[in-house]
Formats: sequence, C-alpha cells, structure tokens
Amino acid sequence: MSPKLRPLVAAMLVANMSAAFPFCVYANDPTSEPATPDGGDAVVLPKVIVEYDRASIAPARRVEGDTTQAAQAATSDAATLLDRLPGVSINAAGGVSGLPSIRGLADDRLRIRVDGADIVASCPNHMNPALSYVAPSDIARITVYPGITPVSQGGDSIGGSIVVERTPPTFAAPGEGVVLFGEIGAYYRSNGDAHGANVAATVATERFHLRYTGSTARADDYRAGEDFKTYDFTGRAGHTLDRDEVGSSAYVAHNQRLGMAYTTGDHLFEAAFGWQQIPEQGFPNQRMDLTDNRQRTASLRYLGQFAWGRLDARAYREELEHEMDFGPDKRYWYGMASGGANPPNGAGAACSPIGPNCAAGMPMDTESDTASLSLEAEIALAGDDLLRVGAEHRRYRLDDWWPPSGAMMWPGTFWNIRDGQRDRSAAYVEWERHFDARWMAELGVRYERVAMDAGDARGYNPTSNMMGSYQMRDAALFNAADRSRSDGNWDASAMFRFARDERTDIAFGIARKTRSPGVYEVYPWSTWQMAALMNNFVGDGNAYVGNLNLRPERAVTLSATFDWHAPDRRWEVVFTPYYTRIADYIGAVQWDAATNAPSAAQARNRFVLLKYANQSARLEGFDLSGKLRLGETGVGTFGVEGDVSWANGENADTGDGLYHLMPLNGRIALTHRAQGWDNALEVVGVDDKNDVSRVRNEIETAGYGLVNLRFAREWSRVRVDVGVENLFDRFYSLPTGGAYVGQGTTMTNPALPNYPQWGTAVPGPGRSIYAAIKTTF
Repeated sequence: MSPKLRPLVAAMLVANMSAAFPFCVYANDPTSEPATPDGGDAVVLPKVIVEYDRASIAPARRVEGDTTQAAQAATSDAATLLDRLPGVSINAAGGVSGLPSIRGLADDRLRIRVDGADIVASCPNHMNPALSYVAPSDIARITVYPGITPVSQGGDSIGGSIVVERTPPTFAAPGEGVVLFGEIGAYYRSNGDAHGANVAATVATERFHLRYTGSTARADDYRAGEDFKTYDFTGRAGHTLDRDEVGSSAYVAHNQRLGMAYTTGDHLFEAAFGWQQIPEQGFPNQRMDLTDNRQRTASLRYLGQFAWGRLDARAYREELEHEMDFGPDKRYWYGMASGGANPPNGAGAACSPIGPNCAAGMPMDTESDTASLSLEAEIALAGDDLLRVGAEHRRYRLDDWWPPSGAMMWPGTFWNIRDGQRDRSAAYVEWERHFDARWMAELGVRYERVAMDAGDARGYNPTSNMMGSYQMRDAALFNAADRSRSDGNWDASAMFRFARDERTDIAFGIARKTRSPGVYEVYPWSTWQMAALMNNFVGDGNAYVGNLNLRPERAVTLSATFDWHAPDRRWEVVFTPYYTRIADYIGAVQWDAATNAPSAAQARNRFVLLKYANQSARLEGFDLSGKLRLGETGVGTFGVEGDVSWANGENADTGDGLYHLMPLNGRIALTHRAQGWDNALEVVGVDDKNDVSRVRNEIETAGYGLVNLRFAREWSRVRVDVGVENLFDRFYSLPTGGAYVGQGTTMTNPALPNYPQWGTAVPGPGRSIYAAIKTTF
C-alpha cells in the first residue's frame, strides 16, 4: 500500500466501519406510498403488491429512495448507482454502459434482471449490457445479492444477482376518480458538457394505470485531471484531441417506455412496451465504437393472491439491432490508398473506390431476438414458513456479421457468429423455514439446462490465408467441428440467520452455483489478429478467440455476515468475510495464430492474442460497512457513514492474478440533514493496483484519493441537487477501466510513431460540477 494512502484507509476502517443494509428485502408501508403534490393520499399501491414483498435472509443490499435520487444527478449510467455499495465496483466502458462487478466477478458471471427480464449483451464488445437499457431516472430500486444468492434469484451465474425495479403501478384511492401526476427533470455536468432531461406522467383510476417515461442524455468526451498522452492525433485528418481529453467517451442515448396495469381485488395485470436508441456511444477501452443500438421490448405480467399463496407469471420479448464502426476519434480510412499502416501524422486519407486498396471503416452488425417465460408460486405453509417453486425458459437467437468495407475486409461478408443460439430452461424449489423468533433458514435447489449452437463461419475471403489472416484454415476447422452443446447445471444454496439479541444479527451460508459459457466465449473462431481484436468484452485491448470445448464454471461460496447495531439503528456495523472457489474458471492463454496452439513463450508489455480456456480460481475478501448518527443540533442531524472492501484473487492453475479485480478501496462521508436539506462531504480512497493478470498484460495503476461534495434541497414539489465530483481535480487511472485505445489506428496494433500503444490505462474524470432539478405535478 502506498504510504500516502495508509492514513486514509486506516481512518475509514476505524472511524466509519459500515453503512449497513438490512438483511431483509424491504416491506412497504402503504402509508408511505406516492401522494399528490399537495400531500393528499390520492394514489396507492394495489394490495397484492404491498403484501408481495418477500422477506429474504440473504444479505441483500439495496439502492433506493434518497440515495438513488442523489446518485441520479451525477450520472447517466445506471450501473454507477451501485458504486457506493460495499463489494460492488464498476468496470468502466461507454458513458451509459458500465459493467457492475461483485467481489471481482462481472458481466456474464452475474445475473441481471430488469423488471423480471434477463437481459444480456448482444455485441462482441458487450457495448449493450443489461443496465444500459434503463435510465437512472426510471429506477425505483436496485437489489444486489452478493455471493450467496437464493436459487429463485440466481441461475446461470456465479458472482451474484442484480434486480432492477422501475416504479410499480399505482392507482387512485377510492373516491378520487381520475388522477394525473408525474415529474419533469433536467441536469447539467461541466465535465464533457453532459446534459439531459427526463419526464414521467401517470394517469390512474381505481382500476387502471397508464404511465409514460422518457429520457435523453448526451455528452462530449470527458477530461482527465491532467495530460495523460504524448500525442494528439486521432487518425482522422484535421481532427485532434487535447492531451487531457479522453477520446471516444462521448455518448447520446434516448429511452421511452409505456406501461399499463389493471387491478381487481387481489389480482394485478401489467403490460409494458419499451424503445431505446443509442445513436452514438464511444468506448475509450475498445477498438470500435457503437454507432447505433435499437432495442424494442414488450412484457406481460400477472400477479395474484390466493388463499394458498401467490402466483407471479411473466412473459418478455426483445428485438435488438446493433451497429459498430470507428467513431469520430478513431481512424476511419484504411488500405494502401489511404496511406498504409503508418500514414503521415497518423491520419488515414480518404480514398476511393472501396476495394483491395481502400477501406471505409469496418462496419460490424448484430441482431438478436430474445423471448422468455417465467412462473413462480409462493405457497404458505404452517406458521410463517414459505415454499417457492418456479420454472423459467429463455430463448435467445443472435447473428453477428461484418459487411465488406475494402482492403483486407473484402470481398465478402465476415460471419463472426451465424445462427447463434443459447436457450435456458430452469426449475427450482426454495424453502423458507422459521424455526422460532430468532432462527430462520432458506434452503433451495435449482436445475438449469443450457443448449447452444451456431451455424457455419465464413471469412471476408474464404479462399485465402493471406497476410496471416488464416481465414480459410480457421473457418474450415470451425465448420468441421460439432458446435452444438447442452449443459445440465445444478445450483444449491443454504442460508441461515440468527437474531442473537436486539443488537446482533448473524447470517451465514454456503452456495454452489454454475454458469455455462456465453456465445462470445464459445463461437468467435478467427485467430486473425484484426478480427480477434474486435472480439473483446473486457476492455484490455487484446485479441480473443473462442473455444468450442469450454466447460461450465462451477463456484462454491462460503460467507458470513455479522450485523451489530443499536436497537434504534443509530449506529450500525456490518462485516462480511467470504471465500469462493471456482472450478473450470474461464480464463485465457496466450495463443500463437501461426501454429494455432498455445504460445511457446509469454509476451510481456504489449497487446496479445488470447484464447479462452478452463482453469481454476479462488477469491477471498471482506466487505465492511457502517454508519453512526453523530448528533442532532439546531442546524440539523449530522452523521458519518462509509465502507471498506478488499478482495484477493488468484488463478489456482498458474498463480497469476485475476483480471479486473478492484484493489483495497473505501469511502467515508460526513452527512447533514435538516428541513429538506440532504448534504454530504465524501472522501474516496483506492490503493495501488499491482496484483494484475500477467497473461493479459493488465496495466498496473497507482492509488488515489478523491473528494466529492453533494447538496440537495427538496420542497413539496421541487428537488434541486448540486455537487462537485473530484473537487480537487485529481488525476487518477481507473483500476478496472482497462487499456486506453480511444484514438488512433485502433483496427490493428500499429508500430511507433503511431498509436495506440500498450501501457496507458483509461483515466478517471477530472473535476465535474453538476446541477439537477426535478419538479413533480
């Protein structure tokens, strides 16, 4: 640990311990539900939703209420709302496409659901992950199940689950007739000139509910705290970037949703239709940028209360069209007619006609179609005991093709994945047992069948291996292989909670979880460096090849949570140590394209070609969080809260570090609340990152400390948020932000004096002053 960081981390450990999140998933109080702006109780939740809130003894953590509103003012990325939870970090990507990581496990290793629907990225760079499809302003609550996850909330994941819920339907109170209410909001952030707006409007009667939400967000490239490059060219003639400007970090995103609901007695029927377009989103840690993303969704839900228990049935359909190419900060023209591999000043010249000597970008298109059904019954047993049984099915189809654009990308279409399929069918049973007032247990088992397949591969030129592309060889090997697979995966979990007294709760348990590999880990087939560079969803700048022989990952996690608190929760301390062992962990080995075999010698300090491979891994660490109410004074209530997280991981086969593991980190905040004010002074500390993945040549990063200020004032109809992120404009590199490839000749690994070159981490944003306003009606 760096000497300058030790006092900060020590202060966090001693002074704050941890903002504890209760073990139980919330239970609504009907009196706290939405009201009209004048304070009248004009709208209510239907009885079936109020009573449906289940108690869970998993150490679930939540973001909701004032916490969500404060965070929404400072970000357009829904994933960032989770950044203040202990054990959760965000692997930076595009401006609205961050990837949550729970204790070092991220992306497809987590199950992420939005309003009950499983959503996965349909892109070789995972530019459209689940949380990119929901605007922060449209989120009512996020529940995170770290580590040990109930089988009803898990499945096809090993790191945990994230459940995102939009605002539930509300209805007019008896005798109120037709009610209309909603909100309008807008924000501005100085770094990157980020700005946007959102609107929500609801019309409701005692039986019927109609709600529209819409949002738009846009930003230019953001700036780091200081210069981090020695060059300013982008690969496009006449276009340069300042040396503190993070190339390919701009974005534009639009979201719309229409929801309808009908309630009668103990029954609720819902239907919703969603539409999203992201016409532009740059990625500073990817070779390509998103140039268009269009998602259309439709969902149905039935929720009913019966004498024997509750029934929840859902159906979901999603159609997606996704396009990538080089954005405005990356070289677009390639080929000998554009200046070759190293054109003067790094800028490719426009050329024509498109053909063997001239290439116009490198378009990459993806289409996917998802349909899912789920059914869960919660059956009341003797006393407070419950039995949950459920079944799920998800059908997923994907095509990923790259139209010809000239030069080496010629003369035909490159089929990265053709007729890709990944279907999941699952059933589970879960028993919640209340032994007495102090002891509870939750036991569950889940079986899941995952079936995958893909059609034939084809290169741009299927009759040639010229210039080391190996397109003909690799496609022939892939097409001759058996590409269909079917995995039978078992999950099991056991969690116990003991309420020792009014000041101490203890939870402990064990879980076995299984995840089958995804389509982009199995089916990308080309060892050609240029093609493999485009199959990278971890942002390390390397090139990746799939593996048809990958086995499912199997993880066993042990965890315990100790929750010490005052009877009135004036102070809380929560400590959670954990240990995870993963068999058949999907790691990577450096690959020699010429021999089509593992590399004889490991390359260091440069971008490399990697192939996915089963290995084994372990993870251990702890999360510590707490809060303390310091006192109530004439100017308000003061408190302190914070958290510290530490994780250590190792590839048990090679002794190497695991990729994208967050170093020791923590935060402490002094809070103040009084008469509509909600303010905080926050200090964030992150240690040096020097335990890295050597096989990927992961870049080490230095430790840092940041100071953030947040102020909020709320009246009956208006809320105003203002704040400053990174108050002192400190420069720092993101420990899990990956390699900077945000400008230059990103299609390949060019020789100097051209860029990008290995060794520069993606920097975090410099100072940003923000303001947001929301008014309700």
